[in-house]
Amino acid sequence: MLVTVLRTELKRSAAPWAGALLLTSALAFLYAADASWWRGTTAWTAQWTPLALWTRSLLYYLWPLAVGAGALQGLRDHRSKMTELLATTPRPAWHRAATQAGTAAATLATGFTLLVLVGGAQVLAHAGYAHLGWLPVTLVAVLALAAGAVLGMGIARTLPSPLTPPALTITALAFTTLIHMSLGRARTISPDGFDIDRPNRLSLFSPGVYDVRSAFVTLSTTVSLGQTLWFLGLAATGFALLTATTGRARLLAPAPVLAGAALAVLVLPTDPDRMYVVDRAAARPVCDGPVCVTRTHEDRLAGLAGPGKEALSLLRTALGEKAPDAVRENTTFLPHGSTPRRRQDTVLVDFDDAALAGGGNLTRALVGKGLVPGCTPVGWQGIGEEDIARTVAVAWVLGTLDPAAGPEARTAWQDLTARPRAQQLARVDAMRTAAHTCRGEPFDVLKGGPR
Repeated sequence: MLVTVLRTELKRSAAPWAGALLLTSALAFLYAADASWWRGTTAWTAQWTPLALWTRSLLYYLWPLAVGAGALQGLRDHRSKMTELLATTPRPAWHRAATQAGTAAATLATGFTLLVLVGGAQVLAHAGYAHLGWLPVTLVAVLALAAGAVLGMGIARTLPSPLTPPALTITALAFTTLIHMSLGRARTISPDGFDIDRPNRLSLFSPGVYDVRSAFVTLSTTVSLGQTLWFLGLAATGFALLTATTGRARLLAPAPVLAGAALAVLVLPTDPDRMYVVDRAAARPVCDGPVCVTRTHEDRLAGLAGPGKEALSLLRTALGEKAPDAVRENTTFLPHGSTPRRRQDTVLVDFDDAALAGGGNLTRALVGKGLVPGCTPVGWQGIGEEDIARTVAVAWVLGTLDPAAGPEARTAWQDLTARPRAQQLARVDAMRTAAHTCRGEPFDVLKGGPR
């Protein structure tokens, strides 16, 4: 009987079209642009956690679409002028409401699930690390879409006007956009004068997510729990409005969403470091001697181990006891605009770094990272003359200058190699200190300038 009722409801409603629109628009958005969701280790088809976060980020516009589709569905009885007739039937109002709301929620959830399956099939084809840590992020997204649809239906049933669906869609879009662009962000100034951009607790009330900058960074458990309470409250309020037949019932309908918001505030973290966290299982090191990568990128260890060991040997020969003794994948997650944190005893590897992902001489690139790792703030483009300093320093270790080096690098290298060995080593040590502490300009120090 239930299957028959649902089949009839699907034929009578626009819910299947809403689910199809959600799926096709999301795929069109992803495939139409060569944007960051296609690049590097955080591509939406590269690993399971980026897949969950990138598809979740689409809710900035998919969630308003779900609210508008629900509102359109909620006007069906009003458009058919059957409200009074249906009110006289002995069937409880919540029976019909549950059928309508369940159908709309199920079709939207199916559309989003198919979107995840499209990406998941590609992840499954080449990702070596399989886990279920990404699943709560996706399940909350499904709940958010269902809650948005039910809320839209309930408001449209309460305010039965042709203007209600577009008005709700615009309002929901303004909500998600404002939270993403300004209201959900806390901005401060770093000691170096750069803008540091971090999410605040208000951002967690949005169905979307903040940023996808690491393959092993995900939403914390407390965030998923708090968001679940919030969206359950929205869904309950929408259903209460959908079944309300008296003025008193409509006045009491907002109680669930208020309770959900209150519980969410108690659960959701206020510290940004507890909102987006490193998945410890995904970041667990897998090593070949002194060269280690994360479990997420275990398949890259074979290609990194040889060049990594060679780079460490070259640095040891050139620098002596001050040389780094390990190569590690960088698992530190810093806010946008933060100055990187470096250690001189370790060469930190980021597989999204252009120098390592460009297909060039990997050993040379690792030697350069061990000498001048870079102080560019997170999320910013390269600044200063770090690349020139790195080119000269690598040439000093390897004994040959890159033929593509510019005139500044060639002049500095000739000046450096013309000096006594002890003086060369002193300048390189001073340059490394400046490069790792992010105090001073490494190229100026290498030339014998301010330290």
